[in-house]
Amino acid sequence: MVDADGFRPNVGIILANRDGRVLWARRVGQDAWQFPQGGIEPDESPLEALYRELGEEVGLAASDVQVVGATRRWLRYKLPRHMLRRRGGRCIGQKQIWFLLRLLADDGHVRLDACPKPEFDYWRWVDYWHPAREVIFFKRRVYRQALQELSGFLNGGSNRPEPSAAGEAIPPAVRRPLR
Repeated sequence: MVDADGFRPNVGIILANRDGRVLWARRVGQDAWQFPQGGIEPDESPLEALYRELGEEVGLAASDVQVVGATRRWLRYKLPRHMLRRRGGRCIGQKQIWFLLRLLADDGHVRLDACPKPEFDYWRWVDYWHPAREVIFFKRRVYRQALQELSGFLNGGSNRPEPSAAGEAIPPAVRRPLR
């Protein structure tokens, strides 16, 4: 599904541990590192996509994490020309809702082999800002935007109120399927 402007709806996942470090994963067979992310299916809300992608890419269930925040708007990046695909509609990039999660389970619950075709082959915990410096060049601006907007949730809400158990930190539009 590509929108009228050529952007594919997607969720980005920033998973933090109790120490505030974030999960950084290496793509299978590449020296390319990124946060887990994935497309939003038709009639699936961004929140539903988050939990599906979390299970597929890092083997975690909803009960293993707490959603502590989400970006209030879509963050977009364009793909470099050599990565553009013509099949299935003209996709020029991704538009993403980013979620910040706190890991409630032990590290041993993280499994990269939870689906038949794993996305990642290795993961590690890194400093919160490390990914903004190390991700592939065309995603850096979006990573900085997402990390900046969500940083207050991780630090006890210096620039945002602490979310309640009811998920008030998640914008209502993120809970509904896209139409």
